[in-house]
Amino acid sequence: MSQSSYKILFLCTGNSARSIMAEALLNKLGAGRFRAYSAGREPRGELHPRALQFLQQNHCAIDGLYSKSWDEFLDPQAPVMDMVILVCENLLTSSCPVWPGHPRIVRWGFPDPVLKIGTDEEISKAFLDVFQQIRQRVELLVSLPQIELEHLGQES
Repeated sequence: MSQSSYKILFLCTGNSARSIMAEALLNKLGAGRFRAYSAGREPRGELHPRALQFLQQNHCAIDGLYSKSWDEFLDPQAPVMDMVILVCENLLTSSCPVWPGHPRIVRWGFPDPVLKIGTDEEISKAFLDVFQQIRQRVELLVSLPQIELEHLGQES
């Protein structure tokens, strides 16, 4: 991973909320140093409005974001990732394909706010909680010094 821009792929099941929020946050907070992407095993085909709401409220670009299959990143023309981060609690590393370039696989695992049942206020709180957790992890990632990033890219 010794380069100027680290390519990170965030994965979840539906690619409608958690991975989308992580992609947009890393592209904002790690601009120039990181390039984030997202995808899902079974993409829902649309972005959750609350995920977009939180991104917009936090001044993250949402243009170009869309729900997509991880198959797009298996294509020979796709960018080769340095790291794949699983943001889904139930997505197992063993269920993921073998990625070109053999990137480091990291598990963050957040609850899916899309599945939250309750009042409008309870659902918004679930999205806010997950958004804040993702933001905290992304902030830690972008704060890592170059040498630590290079170490993260090495297989152990």
